[in-house]
Amino acid sequence: MDNLEEIRKIRIQKLENFKKMGMNPYTAIACFTHTNAEALDNFKKLSGVPDKNGVVQKSEEITLVGRVRSLRGHGGSTFCHIEDGSTTLTASGKIQLYLKKDLIGDANYDLFINNIDLGDFIEVKGKLFLTQKGEKTLQVFSWKILTKAILPLPSEWYGLEDVEERSRKRYLDLIMNKEVRDKFLKRSKIIKEIRKFLEENGFLEVETPMLQTMAGGAKAKPFKTHLNALDMDLYLRIAPELYLKRLLVGGFDKVYELNRNFRNEGMDREHNPEFTMLEFYAAYWNYEIMMDFTEKLLNSLNNKLFQRPFKRIEYEKIVKNGDEKGAFGKIKESTFVINHPVEISPLAKKLNEKQAARFQLIVNGIELANGFSELNDPADQAERFKAQEIERKSGNEEAHQYDKDFVEALEYGMPPASGIGIGIDRLTVLLTDSKTLREIILFPTMKPKENE
Repeated sequence: MDNLEEIRKIRIQKLENFKKMGMNPYTAIACFTHTNAEALDNFKKLSGVPDKNGVVQKSEEITLVGRVRSLRGHGGSTFCHIEDGSTTLTASGKIQLYLKKDLIGDANYDLFINNIDLGDFIEVKGKLFLTQKGEKTLQVFSWKILTKAILPLPSEWYGLEDVEERSRKRYLDLIMNKEVRDKFLKRSKIIKEIRKFLEENGFLEVETPMLQTMAGGAKAKPFKTHLNALDMDLYLRIAPELYLKRLLVGGFDKVYELNRNFRNEGMDREHNPEFTMLEFYAAYWNYEIMMDFTEKLLNSLNNKLFQRPFKRIEYEKIVKNGDEKGAFGKIKESTFVINHPVEISPLAKKLNEKQAARFQLIVNGIELANGFSELNDPADQAERFKAQEIERKSGNEEAHQYDKDFVEALEYGMPPASGIGIGIDRLTVLLTDSKTLREIILFPTMKPKENE
């Protein structure tokens, strides 16, 4: 029997020990008066001092919960740490516990020492005090098991250094690596700040279909599925663009959506088949106004990385032989690449017969955003779709399909407008100083690990 299986067997026996004592090792609910972060933040108000017998006096009794992260015994006393979910970028959810045999009783103390392991969840009741070493600590009067962990945390037996394994078992990665947890806390904060900025500027958050009868709004290969109820094929959306522009037709002047998109394409450091995109549209704007607004939005997130004003360079001046990736990889400062060829911009308004009013934002060699003055001429849009259909028939799976319903919507009238799509995953890579999308997607797409 290997080491891991032996540990598992021992922990199952400990689980049975709790059951024999009439204790449920998988309780349905826990009761606590404070989060660990709250206990630490309000320590001065809640804490007391030990008397001559070592019992904490003149303090409020509180109840805390969390996962056991450390254990060290010293005869009749034990110190340990528990951690709950109140850990943030600026606050700790880890607090020290002190268990004393003559305070909680021999039976309860021995039960704890002999059956609690790292990774278990417990509930503890006691009073806060400051140790001689100056650590904020809870003196425990009583405790109970909440969840018994059958498998040990990685540091106990093999570590968690393999990058593939960390992505597959993100739950362990989050437990063991604070810097990883911090990245996802930052990601959440980034999205919160984006919502705040857009709503303060009059944008309405909306939701549009993820299952679409036609994969539109971008040039990409879609995932295809089938709806049994209506016996029809559907596509996972590659972009929400055409539905958001329908809302402009319907009278909403400023709309945005933080959405999941799906593209059946290659995977690398900048691409995942499932990804998060921010798209927003403003009636009566053009792409010049949209670039200015985008500068302000990104600058509000990080004024050092996104220093205003951004550079602006003509597409044709930097891209040769269609090598966008090679050309963009050389751009480090925040730069708008503007005025793309009409033939590769089927949804953008023309500047002239050759150029479209379109821009891409490149930062540190990464394409972060794509936007343009929206095409609202139904006849022009129909001709662009027809040209794309010809490409599709010649084998280009990424060419745009002819969307008859969208052309009809334009015939009812869409105001002049501009829109943009910003890759949230790529933005998070930049703002957390990460190297790949896999580092900032909680559960990236991966091939299942084969059973040995």
